[in-house]
Amino acid sequence: MMERCLTLVLLFTIITLATADLETVRLVGGNSPCAGRVEVHHDGQWGTVCDDDWDLADAEVVCRELGCGKAVEALSNAPFGPGSGPIWMDDVACSGSESTLKDCRSRGWGVSGGCSHYEDAGVRCSGYTDLRLVNGPGICSGRVELQFLNEWGTVCDACWDMRDASVLCRQLNCGIAVSVVGSDWFGEGSGEIWADVFDCDGNETKLSECSISSWSRAECSHSRDVGVICSSESILL
Repeated sequence: MMERCLTLVLLFTIITLATADLETVRLVGGNSPCAGRVEVHHDGQWGTVCDDDWDLADAEVVCRELGCGKAVEALSNAPFGPGSGPIWMDDVACSGSESTLKDCRSRGWGVSGGCSHYEDAGVRCSGYTDLRLVNGPGICSGRVELQFLNEWGTVCDACWDMRDASVLCRQLNCGIAVSVVGSDWFGEGSGEIWADVFDCDGNETKLSECSISSWSRAECSHSRDVGVICSSESILL
């Protein structure tokens, strides 16, 4: 399992590097792809955004562009650590309806009003908004599903383990994790497969506190939808 997870993470990293020129914005340094320091790709290089006049309207555009839901916080003073390289944007002024951050008004590429990387802007997006276990005998066992805004989707079993299950059971007030099972237990889901590489240490109180390496980009099928059985609803294994 560990070797397979490492292989998947390495493959995801290679794909990310290979497609960097296609990306225009990313969030770096947070505990998920939906929170972190705002970085934009311009002229073949990643750079940061100064926090001058940075607000929720600007953050809303970033979250929408990344498919990360609604903006929860627009953060200042490098809360996810200072970046490096150019400071590409300053005095960003989005209306909130733009499809990409590059569509928003600013001072111009690389034109900064004396900013340093200790003023790098950050964003925290809603990511997924709810979770549940479905198709089991009760609410404490079933197929794992996450809700992103109004759409429910599943989680791939590629790197899901007992640490991830422990956090989920704790969040649902369902006791401790008993087992991680495949789709042959609770059936295949439908719609989106929201995530496939969770990295919990097992002590988190909510699944949203765990790192998600490939949010909404899972290369998986519903035949690998993961299920969880918690102790508050044990069934014969």
